[in-house]
Amino acid sequence: MFEILREIRKVSDIKLLDTKQLELLSKDIRKFLIKSITKTGGHLASNLGVVELTLALHYVFDSPKDKIIWDVGHQTYTHKILTSRKTKFNTLRQFEGLSGFLKRHESPHDIFETGHSSTSISAAFGIATARDLQNQHFHVLAVIGDGALTGGMAFEALNHAGRSNTNLIVILNDNEMSISKNVGGMSRYLTSLRTNQKYQRSKVNLVKFLSKIPKIGKMLMGTIKHTKNSLKNLFIKRTIFEQMGFKYFGPIDGHNIDELIKVLSVTKELNGPILIHVNTLKGKGYFLAEKEPTKYHGIASKNSKLTYTFSDAFGDAMVKLASKNKKIVGITAAMTEGVGLKEFSEQFPDRFFDVAIAEQHAVTFACGLAIDGIRPVVAIYSSFLQRAYDQILHDCALQNLPVIFAIDRSGLVGEDGQTHQGIFDIAYLSHIPNMVILSPKCPLEIESALNYALMKNGPVAIRYPRGSSPKTKLQSIDYLKNSAPLLHIEGKNILILATGKATIWALDVCNYLKIDYNIHAGLAEIAMISPLDVDSLVSLVNPYDVIVTIEDHVLIGGFSSLIINALISKNISKKYIQFGYKNGIIEHGKIEKVLEKNQLQPHQIAETIKYKIQEL
Repeated sequence: MFEILREIRKVSDIKLLDTKQLELLSKDIRKFLIKSITKTGGHLASNLGVVELTLALHYVFDSPKDKIIWDVGHQTYTHKILTSRKTKFNTLRQFEGLSGFLKRHESPHDIFETGHSSTSISAAFGIATARDLQNQHFHVLAVIGDGALTGGMAFEALNHAGRSNTNLIVILNDNEMSISKNVGGMSRYLTSLRTNQKYQRSKVNLVKFLSKIPKIGKMLMGTIKHTKNSLKNLFIKRTIFEQMGFKYFGPIDGHNIDELIKVLSVTKELNGPILIHVNTLKGKGYFLAEKEPTKYHGIASKNSKLTYTFSDAFGDAMVKLASKNKKIVGITAAMTEGVGLKEFSEQFPDRFFDVAIAEQHAVTFACGLAIDGIRPVVAIYSSFLQRAYDQILHDCALQNLPVIFAIDRSGLVGEDGQTHQGIFDIAYLSHIPNMVILSPKCPLEIESALNYALMKNGPVAIRYPRGSSPKTKLQSIDYLKNSAPLLHIEGKNILILATGKATIWALDVCNYLKIDYNIHAGLAEIAMISPLDVDSLVSLVNPYDVIVTIEDHVLIGGFSSLIINALISKNISKKYIQFGYKNGIIEHGKIEKVLEKNQLQPHQIAETIKYKIQEL
C-alpha cells in the first residue's frame, strides 16, 4: 500500500515521476487521506477533489520560490503531504498537532494563512506587486473555489488585478460546491461555461477556417494577434474574466494530470493576469463523499458522539415559529446545513435565502426585508459575521431595524483553530447602538431567545456555541418572562458571574470550590449581555466583596469588561477576578485541551480563585 507515496519525502520528488506514476500517486494520496481523516476528523471531500490539481501545481511550479496561495486553506492536505508533513497526519487538527489550515510556522510552503474565503486573489496580487516593485522573479498563483468566488472581495481583487499588467495566475477550482451547494448568478454562469464548450471550440475552429483560405489565409492568421479583441467580439462571446482583463483558459478536466500539466506549463510562460478554469469533483475517489459532498465536507473523528446541538435547536425553533408567523424568513451565507436551516429551507423554500459567501450582502439584504415589515433571521457563524461589521452598524443598528442575528459557533470551536474561534462577538457587538445581545446556556433556551427577539423592534443578536452543552440542573431562562440577572446559588463573600455556556462551567467551579477548598461561592447568570440591567446587577453584587467573571471570550471588550464598567459607572467598588482568553490567538485542538492550556478548566479556575482571594 502507498508504494509511490512512500517514496515522496519532499515536494521535488514528484518531478522525477512520469504521468502514469503521478496518476498512481494520486490514488495513493486518496487512500491515505480517507484512512487518515476518518480517524482524526477533518475536511474530507474538498481535499479528495484537488489531488491531481495539487500534484500538477507542484510538478510545474517550484514551491516555495513560486508562491501558491490557497483560498480558505481547508483543501490543502495534499499540499501538506507533498511538503514533508505526511508523517504528522495522525496529529491533524489535534492539540499542538498539524493544523487543518495553512500555517506559516509549519512550513515555508504555506505562504499565506487563510481560514475565511475569498481572500486568495487579493493576497496573491499583493505578493505579485511586491515582487515587481523589488525586481524579483517568481510565479504567483491563487487557487480559489467557485464557492469562494461568490464573495465580493474576490471580485474586488479580480477588478484590480485585471486592469494591471502584473503576471498572476488564478486557478478557479470549480466543483459546484462550497460547504453547501453553490447558489446564485455566478454559479449559473460557471455552469454555462462547464456545459457549453463552444467558446473554446470557436477559437480553434476560427484558426482552422482561416488556414484553409487560399492565399490570404496565412496573412489573416498573421494579423490575428493585432486584431484579437475585435475578432473575439465578432465571433466569440467573451467570458466575464476576459472582460475584466484576464486571459481565460478552460474549462479543463481537473482530474486529468497530463492536461493540467500541459496547460500550466503553457500559461507559465505567458505575461499578464491569467485565469485557468478547472473542473473537479468534490469527494473524488470516495463514493459516499461524491454522492453527498456536503455531508462529507468536514467529518468528525471516530470518537465523536452525536448530540442535540444548539444548531439543531435553532433549526427546530425556526421551523416551529415560521409555521405560525409567515413574516419570518431565514438567511444564511452558504451554510444551510451548518447553521441548522436545512429543514427550514425545505419546508419554506420561498422564505429561505442562501446568499452564497456574502456576509455583508446578507446583513444589508436582511435590512431591506426588515424595512418593509418582514422578520429576517440571519444565521452566520461568529467568526464569519465579523466580515459584516460595517453593515451591522450602519445599515442595521443606526436605523434600529428588527433584524435577528443567530450567531452560531460563538466561543471556542476547537479543531478548526484560530481563524474560526468565535471569541470576539461580544466585543464587536456590545458597543453597537440599539443592539440587544442574548446568550443562552443550553439548546433548550434557543426557542425562548428567538421568541423574545421577535417581540423586539430593533436588532437582536443571539450568540451560542458549537455543539451541545452538558446536562445541567440550573434553571432555564425564559426570556419573555425575565431576562434580568438570575441568581442560581447564594454564596458567602464571593459571587461568580457568567454568561452562556460558561455558566455551566461556573457551576462546576462552585462545586470544586466548595468540595476542595470549603469556599461557598454564589453563582449568577447574565443571560442578556446588552443592554445590561445595571440596577439589578448592582443589587445582585452588593452583598459580596469579590466578583468573579467567567466567559468563553477574549477579556478585552468582552463580558467582564461590560460587567466591571457598568459597576464602576455606579461607583461600586469590588475586588475583581476575571477568567477568559488573555490572547485572541487560540490554537486548534479539542476544546478541553485548549481550555486546559489557558487555565480555564473548572478545577483550574477554582484553584486560581483560592490563591487570588488569599492575595486580596
